[in-house]
Amino acid sequence: MRIVSLLPSATEILFALGLDREIVGVSHECDFPPQAKTKRVVIHSRLPHGAAPAEIDRLVSEYVHRGESLYAVDAEALEALAPDLIVTQDLCHVCAASPDDLATSLTRFERRPEVLCLNPQDLGDVWRDILWVGEESRRGSQAEALVKEIGARVGALEKQLPQTEKRPRVAFLEWLQPFYVGGHWVPEMIQVAGGEDVLGKVRTPSSRVPLQDIVEAEPEILLIAPCGYGAQQARKEYLSMELAEQWNAMPAVRNGRVYALEANGYFSRSGPRLVTGIEALAKLFHPAIEVPREAEAAILPVHAGMHARAASI
Repeated sequence: MRIVSLLPSATEILFALGLDREIVGVSHECDFPPQAKTKRVVIHSRLPHGAAPAEIDRLVSEYVHRGESLYAVDAEALEALAPDLIVTQDLCHVCAASPDDLATSLTRFERRPEVLCLNPQDLGDVWRDILWVGEESRRGSQAEALVKEIGARVGALEKQLPQTEKRPRVAFLEWLQPFYVGGHWVPEMIQVAGGEDVLGKVRTPSSRVPLQDIVEAEPEILLIAPCGYGAQQARKEYLSMELAEQWNAMPAVRNGRVYALEANGYFSRSGPRLVTGIEALAKLFHPAIEVPREAEAAILPVHAGMHARAASI
């Protein structure tokens, strides 16, 4: 079977199922595991590389308003690869290619490949997608074993969590300029890890929020996790921002509980590594519990005090 993945999370699933040799094409964002970067790239973003966050937000809004795609499919490359199966998504037309992006390219095929379109809304959907990808790629037993392993890790984690009604109040920022809060599976990850998401809602897309809403939510823990960012990049962007003085009044900032996350690997992508993200959050909320070293490394403290560049208003 020849497989093309246009979605980083699907690429991770396929590799986790042992399909290294079957994967013949990927998107420009497919970078994990490292072997993914050796595959032929068949889709590119139209957004300029290195654009500032606010500029990215402006350009995305303009593309969406005009009804244009953010992605360009290399139709000739796709045809040359002659895939039997193409995996894409219909969840977020900003984050990865959609079926619409493929439509014109597929008209060139004499024998049209099967297109598997993922659309996960919560953790249950993510785990079911692993089984679905496994079924369609003839790796059903491997997919079942992977989902069973994920379930065992979540179960072991839940046994360690303290049985208390008091949960830390958490705000998860998925974009900083402007502010967006995480949605879909992210609030559920926070819940499973023993926290309470004070702004996001399960099975609801990430949404833009004004600064005042974040301040008034009074989060005790503030998580900085721009979609597609690593922890170092997230930390750097946050510390570069000039924020209103009222930002420092939030319990999370006042008490030095602001953390940058490895969002690109453990939170943004709806793949098997979300379980590591849950473990990372649990360790952050409840430091006494034990989690794999990889989970601990997913979190980077931002600072020990107030935001260094708070500006008076």
